[in-house]
Amino acid sequence: MKELTISEVKQRFEEAVRTLRRLPPVRKNGYFNTWPAIVYTTAEVLQMETQPLRLGPPPADAISRMEETIDWIFLLDTEEERRIIWLRAARVPWRPICYELGCKRTTAYQKHKMALCKVVSRLTTQRNGGRNG
Repeated sequence: MKELTISEVKQRFEEAVRTLRRLPPVRKNGYFNTWPAIVYTTAEVLQMETQPLRLGPPPADAISRMEETIDWIFLLDTEEERRIIWLRAARVPWRPICYELGCKRTTAYQKHKMALCKVVSRLTTQRNGGRNG
């Protein structure tokens, strides 16, 4: 089986975030509305705020890859490492990440790279049956 690189792992986390956003929202069952549907005039429809365009649900293989990638998060030791990988995959800018972690941009970048390296290393070890290399 082909070994993963740091950039491939990073791309998989980004794909997992995109897939998770495309899943339908979770709703509680049991709530319903007995009011009749409101019929709007054409003028009222034109004055309404438009809803953002949402992509359809993701394909099944993307959901499977997302689930596998989310399991990779648990290969990391600390909550900080998990958080920084997920925030960067969600394309959160460095400034809020640095504020949350309480460190400079260079330090946050290094922590992000080290966390990705840990994931790659531990995935390689798992795939080789506990042998490194």
